[in-house]
Amino acid sequence: MTKREEKFYQFKPLANYDFKQRLVIRIAGIAIYCLIWMVGKTMRFETDATDYRDHSDPKLSVPIICGWHDRLFAGAYYFRDRGLVVMSSISFDAEYTARVIQRFGFGIIKGSSTRGGARALVEMVRAMKTGIPMLFTIDGPRGPRYEAKPGPPLLAKLTGCPILPISIEAKRYFTVGSWDKAQIPFPFTRAKVFVSEPIFVSPNADDAELEQKRIDLQNALDSLVEKGKAWAIAEAHA
Repeated sequence: MTKREEKFYQFKPLANYDFKQRLVIRIAGIAIYCLIWMVGKTMRFETDATDYRDHSDPKLSVPIICGWHDRLFAGAYYFRDRGLVVMSSISFDAEYTARVIQRFGFGIIKGSSTRGGARALVEMVRAMKTGIPMLFTIDGPRGPRYEAKPGPPLLAKLTGCPILPISIEAKRYFTVGSWDKAQIPFPFTRAKVFVSEPIFVSPNADDAELEQKRIDLQNALDSLVEKGKAWAIAEAHA
């Protein structure tokens, strides 16, 4: 791992924030991490899919994992300590969120669809070519909820790596009043990981093909959410 890549996993300096903001970032980063760790430790995860790390095909073992922002709580615990890199927006709120997931072993590249996206994309391409997989909360950082953005298809085109749609459905959870209606699983609940077929993008894909791949990603994630709801209902009546 190069020094540039090591920086993905290190906390960003807080020199640009005032004292109160630095305090909030540090306290929130620790508190939310502890909450996710304590709840996640009690959860029981299951999946019918092969773990991407077990694929013999090197391209399939370095995927662009995509899921919805509302499942970030369960996803942070399930995908912990895999070295996955996540794009995090350049904002105050995103800074303590970044520290939460870095404590779970994720890397961070700063950027979003509105700020620093091009620079972040270049960093992601470089990282993936060294074997580092990516994870996108595809409707973040501010929505619209359940609307896939075009970044992953473009990244797949530039790297040759597949997009892997994933959804985690907790059997029991409550939602908070955020824009994404974030799901907070109950302790000791079961959760199932649903995985769709990988989506490949041609290195020669034009704008029309990239848009079609974005639609394919949208449809795949929508389908996984419906499968998750059906599973949760069946489990509740079992």
